[in-house]
Amino acid sequence: MKRADILLEKFTTPDLIVRREFSGEKLRGVMLYNPDLTDTLIIQQLLKTIESTKGKVENVDEFLTRFVVIAESEIANSQQKALDGILNGDTVVIIDGVKGFVIANTRKYDKRAISEPPTSNVMLGPREGFVEDVKTNLTLIERRLRTTNLAIEKFRVGRESGTCVAIVYLSNIADSKVVKKIRERIKGIDIDGIIDSNYVRAFIEERPMSVFSQSAVSEKPDVVCAKMLEGRVAVIVDGSPMVLTFPFLLIEDFQSGEDYYQRSAFSTFLRIVRFLGVMTAIFLPGLYVALQIFHYNIIPMRFVLTLMSSVSGIPFKPLSETVFVILLFELIREAGIRTPRAVGMAMSIVGALVLGETAVKAGIISSPAVMIVALSSLSLYTVPNQVGTMSILRIVFTLLGGAGGLYLIICGATFIALYLTSIDSFGTPYLAPFAPLNLDDMKDSIARVSLPRMKHRPSSLPNVNDRRQK
Repeated sequence: MKRADILLEKFTTPDLIVRREFSGEKLRGVMLYNPDLTDTLIIQQLLKTIESTKGKVENVDEFLTRFVVIAESEIANSQQKALDGILNGDTVVIIDGVKGFVIANTRKYDKRAISEPPTSNVMLGPREGFVEDVKTNLTLIERRLRTTNLAIEKFRVGRESGTCVAIVYLSNIADSKVVKKIRERIKGIDIDGIIDSNYVRAFIEERPMSVFSQSAVSEKPDVVCAKMLEGRVAVIVDGSPMVLTFPFLLIEDFQSGEDYYQRSAFSTFLRIVRFLGVMTAIFLPGLYVALQIFHYNIIPMRFVLTLMSSVSGIPFKPLSETVFVILLFELIREAGIRTPRAVGMAMSIVGALVLGETAVKAGIISSPAVMIVALSSLSLYTVPNQVGTMSILRIVFTLLGGAGGLYLIICGATFIALYLTSIDSFGTPYLAPFAPLNLDDMKDSIARVSLPRMKHRPSSLPNVNDRRQK
């Protein structure tokens, strides 16, 4: 079969592709497939059906109708589409004397079972999490949004990887301008390979170089579906369990999917705790350094005496000491993540206790500095999606506090606030509903009202249907 030989010549190692010839009473042809990506049992069933046939086939439509027993099959007229089918794990059927190709879905991938995501453990609510297979992830969404308005658009991105990237949205809620912009940016990606959703994220965000994220990331289908019901667009990348949603508001990272499965008063309390945790993580080390160097008169006398007795004999200046302790904690955290799970937790605990206590007893660092940085490091994880951003800001404000005291800290906080107000995510102000102030959307910000009172979708987000409840 000349057409089969032409397809095989496209591969650098054609020996990896199985060429299986078949013949019926009046039917001859060849199958091409990659045995590493296909289910051989399905192929054997297809061969058995074809070889037992009687009669001649005039075109591929007739062959597809009469003999192909696989539901997900299609006709292709181009060589490129046939090649893509083989690379995806499909079987390409070429019939002697008949134009075109038949592509039968015989894919077989080993994939991780659906389980609770390690980054989003919950006490209440669904425990399913996305996996690395895009088809499974789309199924998890389709099971929750059983509506004809659910739109799914798929693209092939990456010259070498050919990764499937899908955008998912509700056509009767999502703004078509947002969908169009995301679609165009995905189509405009020209890169050799897409390995994870963060590759796509950098091409879609308005300011990819910013330290602040402009897209939400979630491993939970219930969270993604809830955001789609507010007008957001989800981006799913094959090979990644992390699903992106656009547009993005900073307040989203202070919210948790579990907030909506428990009493609104308790959810509000937890969000206030998260907000205070972020403030503590970012500003506490800087305030400690600023007060110790420039503003002793603000500290009560009892605390001054205790602090003086603790820091006496320490060879480092307050700024150098605090930065050293911050880097020490960051080193312990990174080592705990990178080491094998069996020893990672033990290393983190032993490293923090032994190193910290030994350094204090040796007089290298003071116990107040360890306590301040430990409290700041613990507060980082009240908002897990912002750990990277807060770690950088913590060091920046510590340096500002050591350089100019409270004055520079206030100037730095003002600059950050002004910068955040300038960020726009697909027509949505980054700090909404606080800047600009939107009292109607405040019902689901730091405070959360009960669900029956949320009759409208957030007006800060672009959508074509703002009514959530009758």
